[in-house]
Amino acid sequence: MFYGRPIVPATDSSATGGRVPTQQDLDTLSLQLHRPVRDVVEIPARCICGNPLVAATAPRLSNGIPFPTTYYLTHPILTAAASRLEAAGLMNEMTDRLATDTELAAEYQKAHESYIAAREAIGERAGTGPVPEISGISAGGMPTRVKCLHVLIGHSLAAGPGVNPLGDEALAGVAQWWTADKCYCEGAWDAAAPVPNKDLSRHVKHLNKQEG
Repeated sequence: MFYGRPIVPATDSSATGGRVPTQQDLDTLSLQLHRPVRDVVEIPARCICGNPLVAATAPRLSNGIPFPTTYYLTHPILTAAASRLEAAGLMNEMTDRLATDTELAAEYQKAHESYIAAREAIGERAGTGPVPEISGISAGGMPTRVKCLHVLIGHSLAAGPGVNPLGDEALAGVAQWWTADKCYCEGAWDAAAPVPNKDLSRHVKHLNKQEG
């Protein structure tokens, strides 16, 4: 379990920035992801320096596409670390444990329910209303398997320890590359680069193909 410096969830009175994203936050997210971010509602977790670690996205994008992945891990150091754990086979190991560990499976089910409840609350704050296309669906493989550690780590950072057991484990697993008590932002992305303004994400490509 991860019990490092409590940087999450962020609050409006946080010395390093609140949940409501500023234009600087949005520009930083775009540079981190190498694409313009879309429909970011909140910054639920930040580096100790104030830069975003996780973006909370509206459950329905402004182009109409349902978006179930509410908590999106954005910091390049963290995303690379999560990818290393995935390449090492951690997702398969976790999925196997879910099939045999009833206590873990029950806690993971609760994490799934927590994720959906948080997404609905974010949708209300964003004004998107219900999104029936993703009703009952969370993200990251919850509640029966693990298919994306980036999602689970993002959830743990946003919700805090004790909510997503496998997210907490994955967060502990990246400690050799990232910890909450240190800033890893310098050199992690090109802060002097132009902010991306062309969205090449698969969601937008899919929408453009349908419209064409």
